[in-house]
Amino acid sequence: MPSDIVTPAEVHAFPERYAMLIDIRGHDEWLREHISHARSLPLEQLQPGCFSKASLSESDTVVFHCQRGMRTNNAATKLRNAVHPAKALIMQGGLNAWKAAGYPVQVDRHQPLPLMRQVQITAGALALCGTVAGAVMSPAFYIIPGFVGTGLMFAGITGWCGMAKLLEVMPWNR
Repeated sequence: MPSDIVTPAEVHAFPERYAMLIDIRGHDEWLREHISHARSLPLEQLQPGCFSKASLSESDTVVFHCQRGMRTNNAATKLRNAVHPAKALIMQGGLNAWKAAGYPVQVDRHQPLPLMRQVQITAGALALCGTVAGAVMSPAFYIIPGFVGTGLMFAGITGWCGMAKLLEVMPWNR
């Protein structure tokens, strides 16, 4: 049972009762912005059979999406297995394509930015400030972008990000 690719226009045309729409992005991303009838079920929580046998049948359809479509494409087999025996569809281009097509989304700007965006902003700001301070004030400040770069490399290799852990406990993320 291969997973099929559908466009945002095709998904938008589905009656809500026809297909269950699942957003596999992180819950923090979903809280900030999502398609109104999409459920949040982060990819790391999806396991084979995570839906009860009684809730999905061969006649059911589940449409998965993420931000740009990369996570859903990379996890197609996992997504298919999670909803078996239902049919799994992947929305091409994810939420970005949905918005580009002009379809509505629910946005809550009071929610904090997704954690990875916070990490990117913080790492970029530290690297920029350290580089400028190193060029203008003292070369000793070049240690800041070096430290940030080392931390990002460590996070990429191990999957553990100290900056994300620190930002996670900040008051605006509670």
